[in-house]
Amino acid sequence: MSSEARLKTASDPGSEYQARLAQRRRAFDELSRRDAGLAAARLIVFGAAGVVALLAWRASVSWWWLAGPTAAFLVLVVWHDRVIRARERAAAAIAFYEHGLARIRDSWAGMGATGDEFLDERHPYANDLDLFGAGSVFQLLCGARTRAGEATLAAWLKHAADHPEITARQLAVRELTPALDLREDLAVSGERVRDQVDQPLLVRWAQASPALSARTRIAAGLITTATLTTAAGATLIGDISPFLVMLGVQAGFALRLERRVRTILHGADGPARSLTALSPTLQRLERESFTAPRLAALRQRIEERGGTASQAVGRLNLLVEMHDWQHNVVFAPIGLVLMWGTHVAGAIEAWRREHGPHVATWLETVGEFEALSSVSAYAYEHPADPYPSLAATATPACFDGLGLGHPLVPAARMVRNDVHLEGATRLLLVSGSNMSGKSTLLRTVGINCVLAQMGAPVRATALMLSPLQLGATLRIQDSLQEGRSRFYAEITRVRELADLARGPVPLMFLLDELFHGTNSHDRLAGATGVLRSFLERGAIGLVTTHDLALTAMADQLGPTAANVHFEDWFDGGEIRFDYLMKRGPVTRSNALALMRAVGLDVGP
Repeated sequence: MSSEARLKTASDPGSEYQARLAQRRRAFDELSRRDAGLAAARLIVFGAAGVVALLAWRASVSWWWLAGPTAAFLVLVVWHDRVIRARERAAAAIAFYEHGLARIRDSWAGMGATGDEFLDERHPYANDLDLFGAGSVFQLLCGARTRAGEATLAAWLKHAADHPEITARQLAVRELTPALDLREDLAVSGERVRDQVDQPLLVRWAQASPALSARTRIAAGLITTATLTTAAGATLIGDISPFLVMLGVQAGFALRLERRVRTILHGADGPARSLTALSPTLQRLERESFTAPRLAALRQRIEERGGTASQAVGRLNLLVEMHDWQHNVVFAPIGLVLMWGTHVAGAIEAWRREHGPHVATWLETVGEFEALSSVSAYAYEHPADPYPSLAATATPACFDGLGLGHPLVPAARMVRNDVHLEGATRLLLVSGSNMSGKSTLLRTVGINCVLAQMGAPVRATALMLSPLQLGATLRIQDSLQEGRSRFYAEITRVRELADLARGPVPLMFLLDELFHGTNSHDRLAGATGVLRSFLERGAIGLVTTHDLALTAMADQLGPTAANVHFEDWFDGGEIRFDYLMKRGPVTRSNALALMRAVGLDVGP
């Protein structure tokens, strides 16, 4: 694709997706027609073969007449299989572009993996910022088809990268962003990988201790060689005795190893199937060449000495197929004479010794490729979202965002705000009524901080930030099982954030309705003390409140703190919000008016 074409598709991803979706649907329809036609042809040829067989049985024609229908049927079977596979790939491509269009149109919620297994109530911000679950950041981003890819993406969301790592990921994502063909191929080739690749089983098998020693494998080779030599001697000189002796020796040797051999042969079936499912993804990546250092390094990791990872997988598949030959009634006697199962087991052990240590690396490599591909798809589908600028040093802490928006809010309803936490201003006290946008602002800041520190573009006009440790209290809950009140859970989390604030990387805190579970006096005193200690340790952050008394904290904390607010008003008996952050504290409350609006009798 030319640079001009790449620029055009990058600036209008929806049109490119629509065009490709239409092509894949046409291909699917054509392949469906071929599928039906070939199925009918197979039935006709099979019927013709039946007629010929009947005539041959009655001696009306020669049995050789069956050769033609049989050959035609085999050709049709092979052809039909290819058509079915191509049809499945077209269906997977259709799903890929439909999902992409849903993301562009903000109708993606409910589609794709939710990442529920990565939920962690004790994580300092994951649950607070909707990183996992239905309608989450993970569901928006994830295009991974393997569990390794999902786990890698989840780890990036939960753990901020350092400056060099963020830069390396950004370079990789920039290179992958226009690579739409590659993303489609990975999606199509890995459509069923998630359920077919049993990663824990595969890694355990690959890294297990050998069941047959090299000495045992050499001994088996020498015994079989001696058996074949005596068999040749019996043919030449007519004395079968040495051959029978060696057969006995070989039988005893094989019997002693039978249990271990059986374990090796049957134990390789599952791992071989897992690697076979992964092989198309490996093959597709092996065909690529990259310029970004991270991508080139990942590509190098699936190279094997004397070949590639997919070629090594192919050799393992061949060994598993060779084991299955023993079940063939024609080959079984030959296999017994050759001690076939023992030699195949030895070859599998040799494969595991050579390639086993690399299997986990292959999985990790595919996982990181998929995570980078997921982020690149987000970048491609949101061309207006810029990459953030990164401060080289952690101190002083800063987060300077222009036009910040919430990535999970549809563009038609999203309201952007500027947030400046730099220089003298290191704390924003955000006041306003319920539903006015305070918590959404905190999540907007937090999610963009997460995206920035995982190497992704951000939903903003521009963003400059230093390395930050994130912590939040937006979704603190009580726990009947653990006997914790909501207030106790909150102060426990705040204590954890205080510990983070003592670390080498400054804390970015997002505190929603701080200490609202206690009385107003204790709340004001406790909040002021905690925020002062955070600021003294170089932290920055935002605190929301609908308690007008808490806005006085800005005066007690000095010039490092500033009041901002969200407004609301009643119009025609309904409360209205513009969700635009304004300077200064909120000056009025709508609580009584809202109570009256829903019919509560709260007096005059």
